[in-house]
Amino acid sequence: MQTTAINDSGSRDGPPPGDRHSDVGRSDRHPPGSHRWTGAVPLCAGAAVGVGAVGAVLALADLASPLRAPFTLFFLLLAPATAIGAALGRLDPLGRAVVAGAGALAADLLVAEAMLALHLWSVRGGVVAVAVLSAAALLLTALHRWPGRARRSRTP
Repeated sequence: MQTTAINDSGSRDGPPPGDRHSDVGRSDRHPPGSHRWTGAVPLCAGAAVGVGAVGAVLALADLASPLRAPFTLFFLLLAPATAIGAALGRLDPLGRAVVAGAGALAADLLVAEAMLALHLWSVRGGVVAVAVLSAAALLLTALHRWPGRARRSRTP
């Protein structure tokens, strides 16, 4: 246990410079402020895409599985959230996640409402519609950020 000493002026001093416990928890590989779990982010993203893809396949193939409902719901939330999150690239991560989640829910509700209003409701149709809308949004975002496209100048 690390203790601090109180000097004559009443302020607290840190541990002595040669204290072997002062460097506990520090690593030269990970300077302060860096993220130690940066390798876990792509792994989690890949797992999420895999679960969403399995959900879409289970719904489109109409396979009876106890995982069909949760994985399909995960796909229906993940696909539009990914597309919206990609379009909001400059927003801070928490704000982007909140807006992408709310937008995904709104997109799913709009698809369901339109299909119900047109008397075209089916699970397969809903999954296909959400996938097409999400793919279109991702494509538009990718085209907008294309590095070789000509930029319009705002100055005359």
